[in-house]
Amino acid sequence: SEMFSDSYSDVFAGDERWQSLPTPTGDTFTWEDSSTYVRKAPYFDGMPDVPAPVTDFSGARVLLKLGDSVTTDHISPAGAIKKDSPAGRYLAEHGVEQRDFNSYGSRRGNHEVMIRGTFANIRLRNQLVPGTEGGVTRDFTDGGVVTSVFDAAENYQAAGIPLVVLAGKEYGSGSSRDWAAKGTALLGVKFVVAESYERIHRSNLIGMGVLPLQFPAGENADSLGLTGEETYSGSGVTALNDGVTPRTVTVTGVAGDGTSKSFEAVVRIDTPGEANYYRNGGIMPYVLRNLLKG
Repeated sequence: SEMFSDSYSDVFAGDERWQSLPTPTGDTFTWEDSSTYVRKAPYFDGMPDVPAPVTDFSGARVLLKLGDSVTTDHISPAGAIKKDSPAGRYLAEHGVEQRDFNSYGSRRGNHEVMIRGTFANIRLRNQLVPGTEGGVTRDFTDGGVVTSVFDAAENYQAAGIPLVVLAGKEYGSGSSRDWAAKGTALLGVKFVVAESYERIHRSNLIGMGVLPLQFPAGENADSLGLTGEETYSGSGVTALNDGVTPRTVTVTGVAGDGTSKSFEAVVRIDTPGEANYYRNGGIMPYVLRNLLKG
């Protein structure tokens, strides 16, 4: 016991090198603007004290049209960062050598890297771009040109266009990965329509303010004749403002030739708590507002 006491009595004091490290002062974390590992994420930027009313959606475009069993690793890979990927280009522009790129998992504290890595798995198959694999899609703000998912999402957000993901069965299967929902939200995706969900990813989407909808039983995008090139709107979501979670909302896709297809999508907000999170724009604004009230 004496040896332990002697060795650990001043364990937090450190040696002269530790003592000489510059340390910031204050009650809150000092963000380092030049860091490529830890950056202040925009989750609370512009957040009002009172949540804005939930609105129906209109003018939405499809960011990705996916098949069955899309995993959280397809959505937010944790592995190596490719040099020619949006995340790789970001790191290179910030002076990081390729040998020091590390992995998405190691840079999860930098939302700029993680956004660029969302839907960037090299095995992801986006049916908007048949015959390809990887994080590519069609950008309908630019005539449907094929580009990276991140670059297309940036253009959609600049144009004020909300985004939707169409998917098949077991969307979000595999390991629970919070960045699969965080990255989806930060790309500007407002709702997902899938045949079915992995339960934790469905909950995580709500926690980031993304509405999970489900195709009618026995239906999917293909059976409904949806190509992903349509412009989407949805009505009935505003019932949440009255404290009522609607069982379904009417989703309508309008094709370029003016023809439209509508279906009743099941709202997968399954509990009153999830409804509160969604009304607040996600679980983090919900918690912060409750702290402020306290």
